[in-house]
Amino acid sequence: MTEYNPLKIEQKWRDRWEKEKAWNVDLKKAKKPYYNLMMFPYPSAEGLHVGNVFTFTGVDIHGRYMRMRGYDVFEPMGFDAFGIHSENFAIKQGTHPQKETEKNISHFREQLKNMGAMFNWDHEVDTSKPEYYKWTQWLFLQLYKAGLAYRAKAPVDWCEGCKTVLADEQVISGKCERCGTDVIQKELEQWFFRITKYAERLLGNLDKLDWSEAVKVAQRNWIGRSVGTELEFRIKNLESRIKIFTTRPDTLFGATYLVLSPEHEHVPSFMFQVSNRKVVEKYIGASKNKTELERTDLAKEKTGVELKGVTAINPANNEEIPVWIADYVLSNYGTGAIMAVPAYDERDMEFAKKFKLPVSDAPLVDKEEIVSRVGGEKKVNYHLRDWLISRQRYWGPPIPIIYCNACGVVPVPEKDLPVLLPYVENFRPTGTDKSPLANVEEFAKTTCPKCGGEAQRETDVSDTFLDSSWYFLRYPSTEFDDKPFDEKITKKWLPVSMYIGGKEHSVLHLMYARFVTMALEDMGYFDFQEPFLKFRAHGLLIKDGAKMSKSKGNVVSPDEYFDAYGADVMRMFLMFLGPYEFGGDWRDEGIAGIARFLKRVWTLSLKLKIENEKRKAIDKNLKSHTNGLEKLTHKTIKKVTEDIEKLQYNTAIAGLMEYVNTLTRYTIYDIRYTEILLKLLAPFAPHLAEELWHEALGHTTSIHSEPWPTYDPEKIIEEKVQMVVQVNGKVRGEIEVDADASEDMVKNIALKDEKVRKWLDGEPKKVIVVPWRVVSIVT
Repeated sequence: MTEYNPLKIEQKWRDRWEKEKAWNVDLKKAKKPYYNLMMFPYPSAEGLHVGNVFTFTGVDIHGRYMRMRGYDVFEPMGFDAFGIHSENFAIKQGTHPQKETEKNISHFREQLKNMGAMFNWDHEVDTSKPEYYKWTQWLFLQLYKAGLAYRAKAPVDWCEGCKTVLADEQVISGKCERCGTDVIQKELEQWFFRITKYAERLLGNLDKLDWSEAVKVAQRNWIGRSVGTELEFRIKNLESRIKIFTTRPDTLFGATYLVLSPEHEHVPSFMFQVSNRKVVEKYIGASKNKTELERTDLAKEKTGVELKGVTAINPANNEEIPVWIADYVLSNYGTGAIMAVPAYDERDMEFAKKFKLPVSDAPLVDKEEIVSRVGGEKKVNYHLRDWLISRQRYWGPPIPIIYCNACGVVPVPEKDLPVLLPYVENFRPTGTDKSPLANVEEFAKTTCPKCGGEAQRETDVSDTFLDSSWYFLRYPSTEFDDKPFDEKITKKWLPVSMYIGGKEHSVLHLMYARFVTMALEDMGYFDFQEPFLKFRAHGLLIKDGAKMSKSKGNVVSPDEYFDAYGADVMRMFLMFLGPYEFGGDWRDEGIAGIARFLKRVWTLSLKLKIENEKRKAIDKNLKSHTNGLEKLTHKTIKKVTEDIEKLQYNTAIAGLMEYVNTLTRYTIYDIRYTEILLKLLAPFAPHLAEELWHEALGHTTSIHSEPWPTYDPEKIIEEKVQMVVQVNGKVRGEIEVDADASEDMVKNIALKDEKVRKWLDGEPKKVIVVPWRVVSIVT
């Protein structure tokens, strides 16, 4: 055992850990449960990239640390395998998504095993397997029974590239987040989840959560709570009344026109008296091709058209005001109508100036006075929309609903789950409002479970975000075939202790998971409302200034680095790139430096494989020789512990490097210091630490089951030491430094000392520091 061979060592320990099921936890008998969760990956064809390894390594370091803190750590892994990505790739390759997914998962699993993480593979989940999506369909049925799933016709965002509808959150800058195609609007009948019913709870609970603040801010903004008043404007010569929502009822006297959304329910009933009907119809038609983002973009010039012949009555002063249609007003926010007050609103003023509309300088009035006078009603509005879950695609769980001419909408009985996704050769999207499953007669045609008559299945599949909204509930209960999650296991292990994931999931996944958990709690399935006690967002690892993606040609595979350097080097290098919460830009120039560092640890540990007899002979000299080292050891334990707690892995590694630098300056010291070093290193470089723990230090149990080192606060109190300064072998001065000062700091203090400087002529050739004793300068 003389040469550091990382590949050989890592294979040895991976095989042994897998054989012994070293990371498996007895979920029923665990005394200190700790559920350490990471966001499971979508198994893409290109395999894991270094950004994935960056994410998972950071989570695993935390898990290993908590294990050494005495917790029974459950760290599962699985695959978010359904969805548009897999289907689109299969279309391009001329293959089938089922075959592609199975192949990709096999590749991913091997790559993940090469990382040396504590994954518990006995609890793996794959969302595309019937044993999983059976329970995704069960979840749909529970929401349906609770009145939280409904079908409605509504304007939806449609991607021509993916040929399916998208949720609001899947439209980024007017384009599909999946394929980048411009998004248009269509009106279709779709399935929704009534997440808006939980808006107040989703918002209020955020204050109680130990989550990254940036994520909580993103959720608050998306929920978008606003408190205001609902007022009614009567339409002249008609029975109709237009309801508007405003947060500024005190400006009511200054309202000089109304603006309706193009989809407003009252517009059709006004058309018979509109004198510019063709112009209005053309404008309404054009607005249907715009996305919500395009319509509400503040930077774009506002458009609109007057409903000539239709006027409203301002309830504050009984004045007639014109009624307009403009696409920046949305039908699904508030009432779909606004009162415009140019004198007090910049957007209204711009619109008024453009179309030469009146501006009133009427003064503000007391809100409570005016609301009582005109009969307004206090209201709370939210930006949050109900969750659109229908997808007109193939690769997803079929929605478990049957349509019967006699019985209407009938949920599939739970005993008949799963509704199996049939293997279909022609799975390409149809481009219509129907999924490819509508063309599969043996699937679409069925029998009504109520009356036994002929019926049709729902042929849409559900959004992949439904799959991931509950996977954390399934992980601990994968052994149970008759239930989605076991009551006792769930009570013991949930909510999740720590969840670490990307900031890009701040709104989508986390909001949906919270909603599903709250709904299931209301149904009595468990006694917690929030799924994740603690959530920390990590940064993004980019390359060449952009997020890694195949289309940009900047995806970096970890395989070549695993093969060249091993997983321990890769893990530490990724964590050393920058703060975990911010991420960094991939550059591999520094990876050789990490390899050299681990080789120094290897060499240092072997050097201290001292025979017991020899150690006994020198032990009496160790205490006085290593007083400063004792202090540095306790300071290092404190630093690494606190940095890991805060996920500041880069600075923890820097602390370990400084500690190793100090250890290498000693010829002898207590082997305890090496034991502490290896324990602190174990979460970062698990294979190397395990090998040296056994082979260099002679232990027989795993280092990963050892207790985490603790520090003594009394031993890290700042102390000063006196050091002699020699120039060319002669004493020329004395300096006082902190006992834990770095070598560079000691050198700088010595070279700047006035008594020493007069003996120097230019830059010295060499400066040697003997810790806490002597600084030797050679000129």
